[in-house]
Amino acid sequence: VHLTDAEKAAVSGLWSKVNVDEIGGEALGRLLVVYPWTQRFFDSFGDLSSPSAVMSNPKVKAHGKKVLNSFSEGLKHLDNLKGTFSSLSELHCDKLHVDPENFKLLGNVIVVVLAHHLGKDFTPAAQAAFQKVVAGVATALAHKYH
Repeated sequence: VHLTDAEKAAVSGLWSKVNVDEIGGEALGRLLVVYPWTQRFFDSFGDLSSPSAVMSNPKVKAHGKKVLNSFSEGLKHLDNLKGTFSSLSELHCDKLHVDPENFKLLGNVIVVVLAHHLGKDFTPAAQAAFQKVVAGVATALAHKYH
């Protein structure tokens, strides 16, 4: 991902304010509610029958935290996202068979959740920088797909 120095500073500065545990679960939960077909990848998560069930599901929260921790790792390696996410790309492609379009959807949901939590600090310029990042991560995660 090509970010200017100002964009990198905005991303890292705002990310330092993020509660990964909270935002991860919320982002994954929103993905599953807004795009219910994505739930098919989470059959083992138990009750996903309603928005409140999804948003309060401990497995959704735990996996969301895991996802955002991986995203955090990617933020440390913006110049090598494909390398950083290579094994996750392989896992999601070869073993889990996740539609790579879902990575784009989740990226956009992450941006929405960040905007909600960061409020006025999440300026249009910051949003633009994060959109570049989530697009880069989605591309990296889709890299192993044939």
